[in-house]
Amino acid sequence: MKIVQEYLNAVKVISLDRHPDARGYFMEIYSQDEFDRLGIDFHPVQDNCSHSLKRGTIRGLHFQKEPYAQAKLIRCSEGSFYDLAVDCRKKSPTYGKAVCIKLTKNDDLLVFIPKGFAHGVAIIEDDSEYTYKVDASYNGAPENNGGISCFYDPEQLNWDELLPDTELILSDRDRTGVSPTLEELDSGFVYEE
Repeated sequence: MKIVQEYLNAVKVISLDRHPDARGYFMEIYSQDEFDRLGIDFHPVQDNCSHSLKRGTIRGLHFQKEPYAQAKLIRCSEGSFYDLAVDCRKKSPTYGKAVCIKLTKNDDLLVFIPKGFAHGVAIIEDDSEYTYKVDASYNGAPENNGGISCFYDPEQLNWDELLPDTELILSDRDRTGVSPTLEELDSGFVYEE
């Protein structure tokens, strides 16, 4: 494994090693020893899978507040999608900035998103699926969860370029149950050097 890109002073793209032979291939998806070697403090406690039926499905941008905040390790297992992360750490030099990383079934990449970021995906093709590990269990109480809806606005992300001629499909929660602007966002996260 190796880190091939870093965004917003924290989000990392990790390349995996594929070992092919006549039978197919073998690939190590996660290794605590490798993450320790890469200097990534991540100790997963839960593994999740999300499947989306239609292109244009948007999931997120969500986060859990402390003490339930989660770092995430994301991998595309079927189809393709854009992985989105927004820096929600007050006083961060990249506060409010977003990164959009395309992941596909065959790219052998992981995206690591640390605590302090809102996360979401935008599905590029029908029947796409991703798996992700988290380092804290989910807590569904409304006061422990947050999100940002302003990034559905074309002024924040160019959706016509990302998903041309595609209607965005959002949950009711993502349309109305999250902070509409960064100014109204109360994530509780503060940037520390």
